[in-house]
Amino acid sequence: MSALRVRSSRRLLRQLLSTAAMNRRYTLDVAAPLLRTQSYVDGRWVSAASDFPVVDPCTGQEIVRVSNCGPRRRPDGRGGRVRSQLLRRWFDLLVLHQEDLAKLITFECGKPMREAVGEILYSASFLEWFSEEARRVEGDIIASPFKDRKILFLKQPVGVATIITPWNFPSAMITRKVGAALAAGCTVVVKPAEDTPLSALALAELAEQAGIPPGVFNVVPCSRENTPTVGEVLCTDPLVAKISFTGSTATGKLLLKMAA
Repeated sequence: MSALRVRSSRRLLRQLLSTAAMNRRYTLDVAAPLLRTQSYVDGRWVSAASDFPVVDPCTGQEIVRVSNCGPRRRPDGRGGRVRSQLLRRWFDLLVLHQEDLAKLITFECGKPMREAVGEILYSASFLEWFSEEARRVEGDIIASPFKDRKILFLKQPVGVATIITPWNFPSAMITRKVGAALAAGCTVVVKPAEDTPLSALALAELAEQAGIPPGVFNVVPCSRENTPTVGEVLCTDPLVAKISFTGSTATGKLLLKMAA
């Protein structure tokens, strides 16, 4: 899907929901604990040299301004049992704060509140699933062609994973990718869509509360103008071992070319 078609679909969504927005019975508290506007890097909330606006697609009004990361900007080894416990705590926090998280989705993405709550529960289900899978990241010993030898298989984390997600599922697309990476023992850098960074930053806040170590889960929001340079760094940095992307075919081909 091209950028033009994405913007057109957002304009159509804004028109369809404009009446509903006028009748909202709730407001977004810009001082709410889960509403973060800085990037989350190495366990710290970091401000950038500039920021960019997050716009309510229903009203066209600016909600807040978020750190606009640029191209500049250690894994903490944990066993499978510990990783499982951390993911489970993160899951519990998502369920506990489902209404606040859903409200962020509604304001930055334009989804009705009921659908937004559904997405949060869907998001949490990935963390619940992978919290159990983390216990089962095991190797194996199999027979070899030689009678006096056996073959030992070990499963090890590959390293840093780049996670690039779209605007239409700003929470679920993150947890389904990050949950798998963390269960395997990898660290991640999430680049959320420029239209919906608030959900990703709220997930980072809850990850920190869950006890996920600094540097394991990182979020680097940026504007549409900075996306090409940030994306290039996230694809070409020698520390990055895996890239997980959901979005248009054209962008996917570009990322594949840069990562080659």
